[in-house]
Amino acid sequence: MGEAPGPHHDWLDGEAGPVVRPYAMTAGRVQPAGGGFDLMAFVVAGAPGGAQLPPSLQPEHHTILAITQQPISVAEVASQLDLAVGVVRVLLGDLLSAGLIAMYEPPAAAELPDDRILKAVVDGLRAL
Repeated sequence: MGEAPGPHHDWLDGEAGPVVRPYAMTAGRVQPAGGGFDLMAFVVAGAPGGAQLPPSLQPEHHTILAITQQPISVAEVASQLDLAVGVVRVLLGDLLSAGLIAMYEPPAAAELPDDRILKAVVDGLRAL
């Protein structure tokens, strides 16, 4: 098997991939700034493309900003980054506290219509 193109780094293992541990990406943090995020919450980049980004952003932050130009769920962000959801939540917390993304939480179960109302609607539709 030939060598992979591009620069070669000591921290990159061809068999296992990058050997940077998730806690290194989050500086040891396990809780996102500003609370938790629902897996089904939608994330969308809030800053225009030409906005000045803080120099403290990591490559993963930049990737999140790139893939959130269209609304995308937290679970899908984690999947596309191939990172643990906990790590992605911390990274999203960083971006949210910097005002670079917006979050749209799904409605809570308490906010959904009562089962009786839904049944009445279904019965009404069937009667048509």
